[in-house]
Amino acid sequence: MDDANIPSLLALPLLGFLTSREMTYRNTRRMILDKVGNPYFLTGRAFEGIGGPHIGLQNAWPMSLLVQAMTSDDDEEIRMLIRRVKEASLLGLVHESVNVDRVRDYTRSWFAWANSVFAQTILDLAARKPHLLFGAGAKPYIIG
Repeated sequence: MDDANIPSLLALPLLGFLTSREMTYRNTRRMILDKVGNPYFLTGRAFEGIGGPHIGLQNAWPMSLLVQAMTSDDDEEIRMLIRRVKEASLLGLVHESVNVDRVRDYTRSWFAWANSVFAQTILDLAARKPHLLFGAGAKPYIIG
């Protein structure tokens, strides 16, 4: 099982343990993002993502989708994940968790940790895949 928190197995490349291209990670990632391999990968009518034992089996964390986006090289997957997080952020800020069947049912109207991971994701995409944020031909935007 994997939990939506960081650190997590899904976040291993972000933590510097290995790269997202290594076969061990690719197999682990595939297992984590599937209900068969991870009982806390939750899918519903309105949302899907990784939850955890402390929230229950109806609520997934948008943070898990952001980590999934930062560990993906697939433009379509990343677009879909960012869109899902935005659609589930009904108040303009990222919630702690969202009911997978009813996004209007969420925990914490805003969650600083999840919003920080959202900012981290946008900065990651600005540097690694700027065309997804700024359009075709955009140059990497790196702070620092």
